[in-house]
Amino acid sequence: MLRFMSKQKSATPATSSPRQAAYSTLQRLANSSLHADDLVDQELSHNQLQGPDRGLFAELVFGVLRRQGTLDHYLKQLVQQPLERLELPVLLLLRLGLYQLRYLDRVPSHAAVHATVELTNTILPRAKGLINGVLRSYLRQQETLTLPDPTRQPIAWLAAAYAVPEWLAEQWLQQFPQSEAAGLAAASAEIPPLTLRVNSLKISRSGLLERLHAAEITAEPCRFAPEGIQILQRCQITSLPGFEEGLFMVQDEASQLVAHLLAPQTGEQILDMCAAPGGKATHLAQLMNDQGSIIATDLNARRIRRICESADRLELTSIKSVAADALGNDYLEGLQFDRILLDAPCSGLGVIRRNPEAKWRLNPAEISRCAARQRLLIDAAASRLKPGGVLVYATCSTAIEEDETIIKDFLSRNPQFVVENGAQLFPAWADLFDGSGYLRAWPHRHGTDGFFAARLHRVA
Repeated sequence: MLRFMSKQKSATPATSSPRQAAYSTLQRLANSSLHADDLVDQELSHNQLQGPDRGLFAELVFGVLRRQGTLDHYLKQLVQQPLERLELPVLLLLRLGLYQLRYLDRVPSHAAVHATVELTNTILPRAKGLINGVLRSYLRQQETLTLPDPTRQPIAWLAAAYAVPEWLAEQWLQQFPQSEAAGLAAASAEIPPLTLRVNSLKISRSGLLERLHAAEITAEPCRFAPEGIQILQRCQITSLPGFEEGLFMVQDEASQLVAHLLAPQTGEQILDMCAAPGGKATHLAQLMNDQGSIIATDLNARRIRRICESADRLELTSIKSVAADALGNDYLEGLQFDRILLDAPCSGLGVIRRNPEAKWRLNPAEISRCAARQRLLIDAAASRLKPGGVLVYATCSTAIEEDETIIKDFLSRNPQFVVENGAQLFPAWADLFDGSGYLRAWPHRHGTDGFFAARLHRVA
């Protein structure tokens, strides 16, 4: 799917070849903190790629990132030296070529090999023989290549079969039976749907669906989120009916549920602590009929601008955006709130189907670093909540260390807070809550991003 086009200029020239553009994008992503969707949008914004080439370019970039672990597993059986010893350009070219051979039925095998060898001749001519030899070896040996045995090597099997790092495969196998861990890994490697949240202050969901269908856009209501619509075809967001009018916001279905869990009331004082890019803050404003006060803070001033832009487009006036450090000693000094949403910065393991490059950058140490900050943030949130108020802690992570463990630790130190069982408060969504009353949305169970949320009530 196409997303908002970034205004940032690419550091590499645009190209009219989808394979070369894909190679350049993957090279920029390697060993950097850049985001794949931003770089893809940058390349597409140059308009050098036309027609089907635009789709092929995006498919190659995101496909290689989603399947990288599986591609590397098979390459290890085809390349005579360890992959770690290959030059980065060679490894990227091999991944690109093998992805086309293994996953793109519409690209004939001979064309995929020829195009990859020709690209190699442009980028690194001395590697032509190696690239050609490995890809042709794959075509000869593909039926004999193997995966680890799932019974004797379950971690290695899950990692290789579903393209996740071994540490994450191990984590998911600790959380689920093997078959369900495989389902989660498979769902996390799929292309995610484009989900809209209807601006209910301007139009009903049925009304926006009618406009989409009139424009020959295939769309359907979401299963859980009452304002949610899934778009079932490729499209450019800014060209959808109602974008300029502020009739919708792009937001995953699981993310849409969090504002409902907080259940803000008209006229209340609400704090959204880590609010950028503004999806949940604008949703809270909708649920309050844009009557009341929402303070939306974020550490990054540039990201604060995105909140303001979204609120302006949706024509919401109850949101005040503030660049502030939630862990600073003077954070919103003297202010107390009826309800607080803490969508804590996290590893993002629940959204790796949207950001596949992240799973190759993350490691267990990063999970622990996030958890340490999350403990500080929830304490800061609690200090700003009025007695009798509600605090929702949420992450887009699947890691227990960032989710249940954070809540358990917080409750052990704050007896004035109790967990409210979401299944009892929202019986229509009972399938989304676990035995502790926490919201747990999963890609393989619910078709949403992976999301965790706990609703805490301050009783004194």
